[in-house]
Amino acid sequence: MILRLALRNVAFKPWRSAVLFLGFGFGVAVMIVLLSIGEAMVRQASDERLIGGGDVTVLPSGIDIEVMQTGGLGGLFFSIAHARFLYLQLLAGPRLAPDVRAVAPQIDGRLIYLAAPGGATYPVRAMGEIPSATRAVGAAPALEAGAWSDDAGDRRWTAPTQAELEDAIDHFHLPSRALADRRTWAEWHYFNVLSGDRRRWAFISFIVAGEVPDGRWGGEIRITTHGDGIAPRRFVARVPPGAVRLSTTHADLGLGAGHVDVLDDGRYAVRATAREERGRGVVLVDLVVTPAPRAYFPGVGGDTGSASGYVVPALRADATGRICVDGTCERFVGTQAYHDHNWGTWRGVTWEWGAARAGRYTVLYGRVQPPDSLSGSAPLFVYLVDSLGFRALFRPERIDYVDGGVVPVGGHAVRVPSRAVLVDVRGADTLRLELTVEDAAATDTRRSRDARGGAEADRRLVLPYFVQMKGRARLSGRVEGSLVEGDGTGFFETYR
Repeated sequence: MILRLALRNVAFKPWRSAVLFLGFGFGVAVMIVLLSIGEAMVRQASDERLIGGGDVTVLPSGIDIEVMQTGGLGGLFFSIAHARFLYLQLLAGPRLAPDVRAVAPQIDGRLIYLAAPGGATYPVRAMGEIPSATRAVGAAPALEAGAWSDDAGDRRWTAPTQAELEDAIDHFHLPSRALADRRTWAEWHYFNVLSGDRRRWAFISFIVAGEVPDGRWGGEIRITTHGDGIAPRRFVARVPPGAVRLSTTHADLGLGAGHVDVLDDGRYAVRATAREERGRGVVLVDLVVTPAPRAYFPGVGGDTGSASGYVVPALRADATGRICVDGTCERFVGTQAYHDHNWGTWRGVTWEWGAARAGRYTVLYGRVQPPDSLSGSAPLFVYLVDSLGFRALFRPERIDYVDGGVVPVGGHAVRVPSRAVLVDVRGADTLRLELTVEDAAATDTRRSRDARGGAEADRRLVLPYFVQMKGRARLSGRVEGSLVEGDGTGFFETYR
């Protein structure tokens, strides 16, 4: 009966039936082709001879095999963020050296655009490999002629010197023309240094802000000195645009007579002079900051044109030199130090931040709260390193403060934290970070710029008081079955 109805329908509407048959057949054919391509991709992913050698293939998190099988757009043009960090710190790092013989980073089928003379632009499929690394995993191509060997760029990617690594992640940027208000742009080098007896410390910021490089902008050096039982003193040196020397390829920065220079061995030379904001005092900083190998944070945020970014080239560092206030100098010899780099638009932005030594471990935690997210909380992270580099990343749901302290700010008593705790459990890994505040200072950001390069006084924050703290950090927990514990000193920031 069904067959008879089908035949009569074909005879009654032959053209319509032909179109339906053709469409159905075309759809089936396309599905067969997509499934065949997906199956080939899956087989390729399991065959080291086809994917470029080796025994293990690392792909971006979230790649769906079913999407690859059906040819969905989600399987195209994927990439691995911070690929060089993963290569240097994990896959080719010293922690996995007993188990990993060779690692070969590869890019295949990447879409790029080639700009030709005359203004024409052509889409191009590109691939990239490190010749020596590809050879090490047994996937070097057979050469018919010529040579295929590493160049200087390959060497800088796989084995950068400390100075080359710092230039790559610590260089300056230019604000995008697409920013709604380029006047809110700010970028800065930040250092802190602690005395050997842990009783005195200083915060040092080299700031460039405004419509860089062709609007209203300039540079500023801000230095604050602190001590147990000693009132903070704030010093500033403002620099016109003509006296600012910055680079979008190197970490060096010059602000008048002050400068931050990366030495050939990767140490930072930091020198500055500034005058007291509300007094006649003068401060001189002359330090050499030495980053610990592999103790850095690759950062969050994009490169040129991004709204904001943050990297930590020297999460654990030592400082040697002197800081002189009113002609009285204090010497620093291998004392605790830290350096980070921030850029972006900061109007209305608040953050939680902290960095501390805890025995043989170094801890960084934080989150940035944009002005349009006051109804919710941005996610926290805790980043842990040891002598071999990156150790673990945790994601606590919250930071629990006890506001047991009070500091005066502009005639107002502002409650500030006396303790804080961060806790996280990720599978078998656990973390507990306890902070005990020994000293706190607060700044009303509605009236002045903060010491970390905040925007102008009209920020109108819901939490207007920027709180900088120094104290003890106690770390405990387990990572990959090993006990993690330590105690040391750190610096922390929040808003109230």
